[in-house]
Amino acid sequence: MAYKTSHAILALLLCLLCVPMAFGQDLVTYPATPDMPRSDDFVVKVRNPGKPWREISVASVKVAQVVNTRTIPQDSSLASFDFSGSVDVSVTSRRGRIHSARVRPLSYGIQPRVHGDAITFSLAQPRNLSVEVDGDIFHNLQLFANPIEASRPDPKDPDVIYYGPGSYQLGIMRVPSGKTVYVAGGALIRGQFLVRNADNVHIRGRGVLYRSRDPLLIEDSKNVEVDGLIVTPTNYSVKVGNSQNVTLKNIKSISAGGNNDGIDIFCSSNVLIDGVFMRNSDDCIAIYGHRWGYYGDVKNLTVQNSTLWADVAHPILVGTHGDPQNPDTLSGLQFTNIDILDQHEAQVDYQGCLSLNAGDSNLIRDVRFENIRIEDFREGQLVNLRVMYNRKYNTAPGRGIENVLFKDITYNGAHANLSVITGYDDTRGVKNIVFENLKINARMISDDMPGKPGFYKTGDMACFFVGEHVEGLVFRTSEDKTAATH
Repeated sequence: MAYKTSHAILALLLCLLCVPMAFGQDLVTYPATPDMPRSDDFVVKVRNPGKPWREISVASVKVAQVVNTRTIPQDSSLASFDFSGSVDVSVTSRRGRIHSARVRPLSYGIQPRVHGDAITFSLAQPRNLSVEVDGDIFHNLQLFANPIEASRPDPKDPDVIYYGPGSYQLGIMRVPSGKTVYVAGGALIRGQFLVRNADNVHIRGRGVLYRSRDPLLIEDSKNVEVDGLIVTPTNYSVKVGNSQNVTLKNIKSISAGGNNDGIDIFCSSNVLIDGVFMRNSDDCIAIYGHRWGYYGDVKNLTVQNSTLWADVAHPILVGTHGDPQNPDTLSGLQFTNIDILDQHEAQVDYQGCLSLNAGDSNLIRDVRFENIRIEDFREGQLVNLRVMYNRKYNTAPGRGIENVLFKDITYNGAHANLSVITGYDDTRGVKNIVFENLKINARMISDDMPGKPGFYKTGDMACFFVGEHVEGLVFRTSEDKTAATH
């Protein structure tokens, strides 16, 4: 009898370890994700103010460091938890004494306090962060402080596909219409969630989609929402094609291999990308027309409240791929309240934190970039607006770029290469481009800015090359009532 009782107690304890732990209803931590390597670099603890510290699991993930032309994967760290109200965070470096530390995005104004081999700081709202010790951006800590989930689905609900803490080898899981897939914190999935010809699908949770090819693939579907997952892909993190009414929310992606994009959107409409953190070894957000089996325009897409870090290629790229036989239009695109932490790209053709590259007979129009903060990246350009013919990827030049507003864009740094704005020919040009409140190293760039010689282009003051076939380019401030409106 005692033997059975002791085993029952042990089973109960194991069950308790495999569920989220909530303290005071405003802090939730999760068990270590099985089969995901542990990080030896940091010890991370969190607490509600005045409560005991709780240690959280720290995993090891790969990020891409490019040395000359070679990509050398580095071991970085990742940790996550959920909270509401406020929380204190302690990060201890196992490498010893800390001389300096920063928490990014810098726009959050988080000032860590250094205590020997540890730093502490507090949060009053959910944040996706990079914690960096002694200037090391590769062996850093990606810390995801999520909001507490409003509700979790019932595992017994027939419309719920539920993955509790543990490790799963899925292959390809095709998600039917009307289903909710829930990947709990502490769960690790190897495989792909395929949403194809489906409607009303939800995929959410705090678990990890680990080392999988195209782990989230959405095709020919509508009314799809993905929320909260961490993705470490071997190809694209999220790929959406020929779909409508898609929401991608609070997804975190970290990658280190070739062509490991963050989120790629093809030929889709009414797409919302909200609160994501993309640290990728290729484009973070890429928006295209036709490619592979995807056909049609892109319309009404918003990226907001997000953090982008391109260890290779672009933070934001629009327009490379399209259909010269039946030309595509990419329109109604908005990018707002975004922090760009880095770009590192030596190939001049693939630079530009904010890039509109119209190829393959694409027309890009009606685009708005607003409230975007660009930190001092390692190598690249602020903007790249080109109607182009890239023979590696295109079979024809683009049709044009028109009606683009850049409002409240700031860059602070010293590593920006020459930005480029240029058309292709007399019929494939760039027109009606407005920069409003463009600020570079605290200097406002406008057509009537102090100190600009009359024979200078305004672009010269911003280190922008303005080439041929560009019409209606305006640099203004919000107070300039005489400037042309967008």
